[in-house]
Amino acid sequence: MILYPAIDLKDGQCVRLLKGEMEAATVFSDDPGAQAAAFEAAGAEWLHIVDLNGAFAGEPVNGAAVESILSSLSIPAQLGGGIRDMETIEAWLARGIARVILGTVAVETPGLVLEAAHAFPGRVAVGLDARGGKVATRGWAEETDVTVTELAKAFEDGGIAAIIYTDIDRDGAMGGPNIAATEALARAVSVPVIASGGVSSMDDLIRLRDTGVIAGAISGRALYDGAIDLREALAALSA
Repeated sequence: MILYPAIDLKDGQCVRLLKGEMEAATVFSDDPGAQAAAFEAAGAEWLHIVDLNGAFAGEPVNGAAVESILSSLSIPAQLGGGIRDMETIEAWLARGIARVILGTVAVETPGLVLEAAHAFPGRVAVGLDARGGKVATRGWAEETDVTVTELAKAFEDGGIAAIIYTDIDRDGAMGGPNIAATEALARAVSVPVIASGGVSSMDDLIRLRDTGVIAGAISGRALYDGAIDLREALAALSA
């Protein structure tokens, strides 16, 4: 199971939100590039980046911060937030992002996801963010009646690289991930599923790994707070 350290960008800074609320942001670093380099130095194999402002604006906002991260990395990075048209997808992939994450458009313009996945094999992931099992869009501000499993199955045969499942009510709360829901989703589809939201301890990571079906886990606040030591976690997950 791959552990993805997370860098969430708000106004050019590395932050973590509490349950998706922009007003409940804690700043952890003013230097995203340095933070990314630190994660790589600790042994990370991938990096997870979210343009939070972009998710609300519907277009990239923290481009300069993402560029500083990319210039500091040799490992691959995946990026989500404000990516809602083919032009933006192409631009980020050309600038060095290994994989784009499409969230809002997966609900509103599913054809774009399939088109992008076909054009860029292995480089398009779908981000499914949910409250109570129902998908939320536009920076988690708008809730839909679509279930996570229903939407995931719609893309299962479309060539997407992965599904990133976030339980919004767990995100940044340090209360543990929704392992049961994530495992159920991973068993329901053939696409690799990455867990996000609430991963706050080594025990969480081990329990996610031991399901045997979850391909990865994203963690942010726990790494910044020191609740998870990245080097130790990577060593334990590779053992």
